[in-house]
Amino acid sequence: MAFVFEQSSHTFSEYLLVPGYSSADCVPANVRLQAPVTKHKAGEEPALKLNVPLVSAVMQSVSNDTMAIALAKEGGISFLYGSQSVENQAAMVSRVKRHKAGFVPSESNVRPDQTLAEILAIKDKKGHSTVAVTEDGTSKGLFVGLVTGRDYRVTRMALETPVSSFMVPFEKLVCAAEGVTLSEANDILWEHKLNALPVLDGNRRLTSFVFRKDYDSHKEYPLQLHDEFKRYVVGAGINTHDYALRVPALVEAGADVLCIDSSEGFTEWQKKTLDFIRGTYGDAVKVGAGNVVDPDGFRFLAECGADFVKVGIGPATICITREAKGIGRGQATSVIEVAKARNEYFKETGVYVPICADGGISQDYQITLALAMGADFCMLGRYFARCDESPTNRVMINGSYMKEYWGEGTERAKNWQRYEGGGNLAFEEGVDAYVPYAGSLHDNLAITLSKIRSTMCNCGALTIRELQDKARLTRVSPSSIIEGGAHDVYLKEQTGFLSR
Repeated sequence: MAFVFEQSSHTFSEYLLVPGYSSADCVPANVRLQAPVTKHKAGEEPALKLNVPLVSAVMQSVSNDTMAIALAKEGGISFLYGSQSVENQAAMVSRVKRHKAGFVPSESNVRPDQTLAEILAIKDKKGHSTVAVTEDGTSKGLFVGLVTGRDYRVTRMALETPVSSFMVPFEKLVCAAEGVTLSEANDILWEHKLNALPVLDGNRRLTSFVFRKDYDSHKEYPLQLHDEFKRYVVGAGINTHDYALRVPALVEAGADVLCIDSSEGFTEWQKKTLDFIRGTYGDAVKVGAGNVVDPDGFRFLAECGADFVKVGIGPATICITREAKGIGRGQATSVIEVAKARNEYFKETGVYVPICADGGISQDYQITLALAMGADFCMLGRYFARCDESPTNRVMINGSYMKEYWGEGTERAKNWQRYEGGGNLAFEEGVDAYVPYAGSLHDNLAITLSKIRSTMCNCGALTIRELQDKARLTRVSPSSIIEGGAHDVYLKEQTGFLSR
């Protein structure tokens, strides 16, 4: 006879945090949101940490290189979607790693005999206003000059004007020699009031640029997440079928952390994938696994060598796994139960395996709830899909701007490798939908993180670990939920009386 859990499972919307004592020092400016991503032993620091406890979902409609760069600037990690060719995904990783290396390889190069029209075409296509001029027009050619947006005026110059006539020649440029440190390069930028510093090897070939805007960017985004070489941190999704090809390519491209993307993680398929990674790379390659909803699933993946474990089956806004297959569990209960298992595993082994709450979050405050319940960080799809930086189209629907958003379990995504057994996708576990357009990621995250910090202060906590130790949660009734929103008033943006 089937085992039946005695207690019902619950969602985040059924809980509230009860305020605790807050000292005078407990103000949002003092809150620190760092969170571990990878497993680590007691007393040791994790190899990888987040500066904000948010990562973007492994989804076509959410996580590409543009989103990865934007989220890394804010202190989070984007997991680039794996439902594409190995080559394309590896190229995405490479673009993220090159974007902010401190030393940036030149991707826009011309010959002296090319024209202003070609400079403008490069700017239109790639957005680059700084273009290297080399003898052969390649990044490896002899460096002869530089073109920036200050060197030409479109309204006063013919499009066929040769680059050689308006570029700044090598002899008049301030350059640095290969081997210069980033600190030294930044000093040169400031001393000479430059926007771009070419770095050349002994044969006068361009190895990279150092840009002043990158220095300024660090001031604007103080929580940026970098690797040891000052490159943005980026994750990538993998599946349990072509991992022997995909993982080496992603590692070679520079991915900082991988994540097995599957609707259900308590499987031999995930064990085989983890066995391959650990057998090939040891602990050098960081990889998360999942998804699970109970202690047994967590312990299985932890013992298989997962660096973190994702929690959640069926709670996402575009996921219909529960409806299609009848499997899953309320997300709040899943996080609470798996967090207990994580803590027990830590006591037994001395190894802390972070958990990620994946799905079930429809309101900002539910992120704080998930953290209080024991999640180390949260994976979000819908939240990021709404933003400018997501890879989908912005469309007008019934007079309002929307962004397209579809699940990896849809026919549109055709991500059959996410589901065990291979073959063609027999039925869908997700929907193709729209979400309200929300604007820039930076502006939205600023508000969300402010709410999280404020709520943590209400609970007397300045760190996520302290929140988990001090938080007090209460279940709420349907009437309490109604009471918590606006009611019995006329809302100015609506014409009718709002009575709940």
